[in-house]
Amino acid sequence: MTAGLIICGALAREVRDLVQKNNWGAELIGVPAVDHMFPERIAPHVKERIQQHKDRYQRLIVVYGDCGTKGALDEMLREYPEVEQLTGPHCYEFYGGEKFQEWMEEEPGSYFLTDFMVRTFEGLIKKSMGLDRFPDLKKDYFRNYRRVVFLTQTNKTEYRQRAEEIAEYLGLPLTVKPTGYGKLETRLRKLLNDDVQEG
Repeated sequence: MTAGLIICGALAREVRDLVQKNNWGAELIGVPAVDHMFPERIAPHVKERIQQHKDRYQRLIVVYGDCGTKGALDEMLREYPEVEQLTGPHCYEFYGGEKFQEWMEEEPGSYFLTDFMVRTFEGLIKKSMGLDRFPDLKKDYFRNYRRVVFLTQTNKTEYRQRAEEIAEYLGLPLTVKPTGYGKLETRLRKLLNDDVQEG
């Protein structure tokens, strides 16, 4: 049975790798990752994908948390009770699981990075926030942060080095937390393989 996974672009490479690794009968339907900079776009764009693909797949699964929509995504999904959704508030929690809340309590001023974010920091963060044109805005945008926490899925040396560069750019200390795919994998496995329990 083929499932359509409506995914945030920020999870595309990771979900693709998991689909291949687990040999799931699933295809990816992307939503632009830049929507995270404008969360009001997420629910309308996910709704567009549902309407475009609901007759093509036997199952549609939305691989998103709330991701800053303030409940708008959940409210929209109530219009489509047949559409399933991955549980969790956002991708940081997908990767960190229960540890994510511990890290937040340890330092509320934590700025989180993932593999995707270190790969795309120049375009997704600096350019979309205007920091390439107005570098002085960095002080305003990041004044309340006290550290950078890199949740790495692959623990690649090149990603660690890039995270160090980002932390240096922000003037913040770096903490690295190798998470693997965390709850993103176990929750997808539970949805796509009914006999698998989240661990």
